[in-house]
Amino acid sequence: MRFAALGDVVLLTVLINRLALRYGAPVAVLSSGGWTKTLLAANPSVSEIQLVTSRKRPYWLTPSQREAVAWLKTRKGDVYLCDPDPYSRRLVARAVPADRVIRVWDEWPGIDTHWADWWESVGTAKPLVPGSGRPRLDAPQVWFDDASAWMAAKGLEPGKVILIQPGNKKTAKRWTWNRINDKFWPIERWVSVIGQALADKPDFRAVICGAPSEQELVQSIVSGCNDARVIGAALDLPIPRLVALSARAHSMITIDTGPAHVAAAMNCPCVILFGAFGWGRWAPRAPSATIITLGNREETKDGTVMSISTDEVIAAWRQLGAQINAVASL
Repeated sequence: MRFAALGDVVLLTVLINRLALRYGAPVAVLSSGGWTKTLLAANPSVSEIQLVTSRKRPYWLTPSQREAVAWLKTRKGDVYLCDPDPYSRRLVARAVPADRVIRVWDEWPGIDTHWADWWESVGTAKPLVPGSGRPRLDAPQVWFDDASAWMAAKGLEPGKVILIQPGNKKTAKRWTWNRINDKFWPIERWVSVIGQALADKPDFRAVICGAPSEQELVQSIVSGCNDARVIGAALDLPIPRLVALSARAHSMITIDTGPAHVAAAMNCPCVILFGAFGWGRWAPRAPSATIITLGNREETKDGTVMSISTDEVIAAWRQLGAQINAVASL
C-alpha cells in the first residue's frame, strides 16, 4: 500500500521489483492516482492494481475505500503498508489482521536516507546500501510506436532531442504560473540555457514539456527562444508518450518534479534543479544514466532554484554530453 505522487510511484518500482523477486510472484498494489495504473501496467512484477480516490474522506462516503477493503480481504500473505498517516493505517486495519501488516515506517532510518535505497532495503530485508536503489519503468511497444510517430510528425530525431521540463504542479496552476515558489526558475533563464545548448548542438531540437495546465508557461519559453528548433509540447505529452520519448531523448533539463523521475527511470541523462526540499532523499535515479543534481542537498526553508545560475546549468548539461559521448564511443 502506497498512496503516491507521480515521482513516488517511479521510486516505488524498486520495492515492487524486489518484493516480486523475494516472494517469487508478482505483487498486488493498492494506491491512488491514475498515473499509478499507467506507470505500472506493463511492469511484470505487478499482478493487480487497486486505486482509492481519497483515503481522507469518511469511509462510508467513499466507495473506492470500501472496494479497496473488500479487495484486501481477498488477498493472502504479507501486506506492506508504505504510508505512515492514520488514514492509511485505518484503511488496512479494516481488512488485514495486524500480524500480516508490515509497517515499514516503523523502521524508517532517517532523513539522510534516499527513498530508493530505503525501498531496496525493505524489499530485500537486507541492510541499507547507499546508491543501491535503481528505479526502472517498463513500457509496452505501443508506447514507443506512438512516440516514434509523434517525433516523426514533429521532425525530431532519436538522440537529438533535449527535453526541458520547466514547471511542476506548484509552479503552474490553472493556465498560469506561480513565481513565489521555491521551484520557479525565470523564463529568461530557460531561454538562455536552451539557446546555449542549441548553439552547442545546432542539429538538435528542444522540446518544452509540461502538463496542459503548464501551457502558458511552456509557450512563453517557446516565444522567448524565437527559434524554430524549439517546440512546445504541453498539450502533446500524456504519460505513455513522455515515458517513451524520454528513452529516445539525448537528455533532459528539469525542475525537481515527477517527469524528472520518469525520464531518469527510462535512462535519460538529466540535469535537475532542486529547491527547498533538497536532493538528498529525492534525487531521481536511473538504471545507469548520469543524473546531475543542482541546488541544496538538504531540506532548507529558504532554499530555492533561484540560487542556481544559468552558467551552472549549462555547465552541468555539457558534462552530461561529454559522458554520453564517452559511452557512445565505447
